[in-house]
Amino acid sequence: MNKYKILSVGGSIIIPKTGFDISFLKKFRNLILAEIKKGNKFILVIGGGATCRDYQQALTRVVKTSDTDLDWLGIYTTWFNAEFVRLMFGKDASSFVIKNPTDKKILKQVQNKKIIVAGGWKPGFSTDKDAVLLAQNFGAKEVINLSNIEYVFDKDPNKFKDAKKIEKINWADFRKNVVGYKWVPGKNVPFDPVASALAEKLKLKVSILKGTNLIEVKKALTGKKFKGTVIE
Repeated sequence: MNKYKILSVGGSIIIPKTGFDISFLKKFRNLILAEIKKGNKFILVIGGGATCRDYQQALTRVVKTSDTDLDWLGIYTTWFNAEFVRLMFGKDASSFVIKNPTDKKILKQVQNKKIIVAGGWKPGFSTDKDAVLLAQNFGAKEVINLSNIEYVFDKDPNKFKDAKKIEKINWADFRKNVVGYKWVPGKNVPFDPVASALAEKLKLKVSILKGTNLIEVKKALTGKKFKGTVIE
């Protein structure tokens, strides 16, 4: 029996700031369904993306609020995005969105589904950590992170012209030089620092690539060399 492939799907891949890209969503759906026909199974962990950050930023402009409340606001957006994705896959998907990646009783209920869809869980980290926890519970050795960036860079390429892309990096260097060690609600990083700490502990491989480039996504799903960053 094939194990699940764990995909951490950035919310901005599902609904970018410019609005839904229906053509892309149809192609993404077809790609996953084609892989299912080959016998593969997927866990899709859906993030909040720009929608999450828009709500969080608006709230902080209206009233002073806590990091916990900001995280919960973000979690609710992941649930909504995840429900959309779940309905996109219809009968092939789990009948509900996973909201606790550690609840073995709930996970047992969906373990025979070809596609399991999950959202956020609780404050203190992003859906990246939920993806890592699901990888742990389902025995997966890799998380594929579909982001809005092609590569991880050593510094922000939007601010620094000399920023260099990183094709391969170890967890210690990634945490020290790229994402740091502290979680901030709505923080837009390639892979959240709390998730990174757990991934390093579990010796997980995480591949980060541009989720809208489905040619490269297919390569990553089929074990071929792809444009992106590998952390292990």
